[in-house]
Amino acid sequence: SIAILLYLVRKFKTPDHWYPSDLEKRARVDEYLSWQHVNIRGKGSKLFLTKVLLPIFTGQPLSPKKLEGVTEELNVVLKQFEEKFLQDKPFIAGSDVSLADLVALVELMQPVGAGYDLFEERPKLAEWRRRVEEAVGKQLFQEAHEGILNIQNL
Repeated sequence: SIAILLYLVRKFKTPDHWYPSDLEKRARVDEYLSWQHVNIRGKGSKLFLTKVLLPIFTGQPLSPKKLEGVTEELNVVLKQFEEKFLQDKPFIAGSDVSLADLVALVELMQPVGAGYDLFEERPKLAEWRRRVEEAVGKQLFQEAHEGILNIQNL
Protein backbone atom coordinates (compact mmCIF):
# COMPACT_ATOMS: atom_id res chain seq x y z
CA SER A 1 0.00 0.00 0.00
CA ILE A 2 1.00 3.61 -0.40
CA ALA A 3 0.99 4.14 3.37
CA ILE A 4 3.48 1.30 3.89
CA LEU A 5 5.74 2.59 1.11
CA LEU A 6 5.83 6.05 2.66
CA TYR A 7 6.50 4.56 6.09
CA LEU A 8 9.43 2.53 4.72
CA VAL A 9 10.88 5.56 2.92
CA ARG A 10 10.87 7.55 6.14
CA LYS A 11 11.97 4.76 8.48
CA PHE A 12 14.91 3.60 6.39
CA LYS A 13 15.91 7.00 4.98
CA THR A 14 15.97 5.78 1.40
CA PRO A 15 17.70 7.80 -1.32
CA ASP A 16 15.97 11.12 -1.85
CA HIS A 17 14.79 10.36 -5.39
CA TRP A 18 12.24 7.78 -4.16
CA TYR A 19 10.29 10.39 -2.20
CA PRO A 20 11.97 13.74 -2.90
CA SER A 21 12.57 16.32 -0.20
CA ASP A 22 12.13 19.03 -2.85
CA LEU A 23 8.52 20.17 -2.29
CA GLU A 24 7.60 20.53 -5.96
CA LYS A 25 8.91 17.08 -6.84
CA ARG A 26 7.27 15.57 -3.76
CA ALA A 27 4.00 17.24 -4.73
CA ARG A 28 4.20 15.51 -8.14
CA VAL A 29 4.76 12.16 -6.44
CA ASP A 30 1.90 12.78 -3.99
CA GLU A 31 -0.37 13.96 -6.79
CA TYR A 32 0.19 10.77 -8.75
CA LEU A 33 -0.14 8.52 -5.70
CA SER A 34 -3.51 10.14 -4.91
CA TRP A 35 -4.75 9.98 -8.52
CA GLN A 36 -3.77 6.43 -9.32
CA HIS A 37 -6.13 4.61 -6.94
CA VAL A 38 -9.27 5.02 -9.05
CA ASN A 39 -7.49 5.51 -12.35
CA ILE A 40 -4.48 3.34 -13.20
CA ARG A 41 -5.10 0.89 -10.34
CA GLY A 42 -8.85 0.92 -10.73
CA LYS A 43 -8.98 0.45 -14.49
CA GLY A 44 -5.94 -1.85 -14.74
CA SER A 45 -7.23 -4.13 -12.00
CA LYS A 46 -10.69 -4.14 -13.57
CA LEU A 47 -9.23 -5.35 -16.87
CA PHE A 48 -7.23 -8.04 -15.07
CA LEU A 49 -10.23 -9.22 -13.05
CA THR A 50 -12.55 -9.17 -16.06
CA LYS A 51 -10.20 -10.87 -18.49
CA VAL A 52 -8.44 -13.38 -16.22
CA LEU A 53 -10.17 -14.03 -12.90
CA LEU A 54 -13.85 -13.75 -13.82
CA PRO A 55 -13.68 -16.47 -16.50
CA ILE A 56 -11.77 -18.71 -14.07
CA PHE A 57 -14.36 -18.25 -11.32
CA THR A 58 -17.46 -18.44 -13.50
CA GLY A 59 -16.24 -20.93 -16.10
CA GLN A 60 -17.80 -18.66 -18.71
CA PRO A 61 -15.97 -17.00 -21.59
CA LEU A 62 -15.71 -13.24 -21.49
CA SER A 63 -18.05 -11.16 -23.58
CA PRO A 64 -16.02 -9.32 -26.25
CA LYS A 65 -18.23 -6.26 -25.77
CA LYS A 66 -17.52 -6.22 -22.01
CA LEU A 67 -13.78 -6.59 -22.62
CA GLU A 68 -13.87 -3.78 -25.18
CA GLY A 69 -15.54 -1.42 -22.69
CA VAL A 70 -13.08 -2.25 -19.89
CA THR A 71 -10.13 -1.88 -22.26
CA GLU A 72 -11.38 1.51 -23.44
CA GLU A 73 -11.67 2.72 -19.82
CA LEU A 74 -8.03 1.77 -19.28
CA ASN A 75 -6.98 3.46 -22.53
CA VAL A 76 -8.56 6.73 -21.36
CA VAL A 77 -6.55 6.78 -18.12
CA LEU A 78 -3.36 5.72 -19.92
CA LYS A 79 -3.73 8.76 -22.17
CA GLN A 80 -4.27 10.96 -19.11
CA PHE A 81 -1.21 9.41 -17.46
CA GLU A 82 0.99 10.18 -20.46
CA GLU A 83 -0.31 13.71 -20.90
CA LYS A 84 -0.65 14.80 -17.27
CA PHE A 85 2.07 12.91 -15.43
CA LEU A 86 4.77 11.90 -17.92
CA GLN A 87 4.51 14.87 -20.27
CA ASP A 88 8.03 15.16 -21.76
CA LYS A 89 9.92 14.11 -18.63
CA PRO A 90 11.86 10.89 -18.13
CA PHE A 91 9.93 10.16 -14.90
CA ILE A 92 6.79 11.41 -13.16
CA ALA A 93 8.64 13.77 -10.78
CA GLY A 94 11.27 14.87 -13.29
CA SER A 95 14.68 13.44 -14.06
CA ASP A 96 14.80 10.75 -11.34
CA VAL A 97 12.73 7.65 -10.66
CA SER A 98 10.39 7.89 -7.67
CA LEU A 99 7.79 5.89 -5.78
CA ALA A 100 5.22 7.27 -8.20
CA ASP A 101 6.97 5.60 -11.14
CA LEU A 102 7.37 2.34 -9.26
CA VAL A 103 3.72 2.23 -8.19
CA ALA A 104 2.55 3.17 -11.69
CA LEU A 105 4.54 0.50 -13.45
CA VAL A 106 3.62 -2.21 -10.96
CA GLU A 107 -0.06 -1.43 -11.50
CA LEU A 108 0.35 -1.48 -15.27
CA MET A 109 1.83 -4.96 -15.14
CA GLN A 110 -1.57 -6.45 -14.22
CA PRO A 111 -3.13 -5.74 -17.64
CA VAL A 112 0.12 -6.92 -19.26
CA GLY A 113 -0.18 -10.16 -17.31
CA ALA A 114 -3.74 -10.45 -18.59
CA GLY A 115 -2.41 -10.39 -22.15
CA TYR A 116 -3.00 -6.71 -22.96
CA ASP A 117 0.27 -5.17 -24.10
CA LEU A 118 -0.53 -1.56 -23.32
CA PHE A 119 3.04 -0.52 -24.16
CA GLU A 120 2.95 -1.81 -27.74
CA GLU A 121 1.43 1.24 -29.43
CA ARG A 122 2.60 3.81 -26.89
CA PRO A 123 6.27 4.61 -27.49
CA LYS A 124 6.40 7.25 -24.74
CA LEU A 125 5.00 4.78 -22.22
CA ALA A 126 7.32 2.00 -23.45
CA GLU A 127 10.39 4.22 -23.06
CA TRP A 128 9.28 5.24 -19.57
CA ARG A 129 8.84 1.56 -18.67
CA ARG A 130 12.35 0.80 -19.90
CA ARG A 131 13.79 3.64 -17.78
CA VAL A 132 11.93 2.52 -14.65
CA GLU A 133 13.00 -1.10 -15.12
CA GLU A 134 16.62 0.00 -15.55
CA ALA A 135 16.43 2.17 -12.44
CA VAL A 136 15.06 -0.71 -10.36
CA GLY A 137 17.16 -3.38 -12.03
CA LYS A 138 15.77 -5.39 -14.93
CA GLN A 139 16.35 -8.79 -13.30
CA LEU A 140 14.77 -7.74 -10.00
CA PHE A 141 11.80 -6.27 -11.85
CA GLN A 142 11.29 -9.47 -13.85
CA GLU A 143 11.54 -11.62 -10.72
CA ALA A 144 9.01 -9.45 -8.91
CA HIS A 145 6.52 -9.77 -11.78
CA GLU A 146 7.09 -13.41 -12.69
CA GLY A 147 3.83 -14.54 -11.08
CA ILE A 148 1.60 -11.92 -12.68
CA LEU A 149 3.22 -12.32 -16.10
CA ASN A 150 2.57 -16.07 -16.00
CA ILE A 151 -0.95 -15.91 -14.56
CA GLN A 152 -2.54 -17.08 -17.79
CA ASN A 153 -0.74 -20.42 -17.40
CA LEU A 154 -3.15 -21.36 -14.57
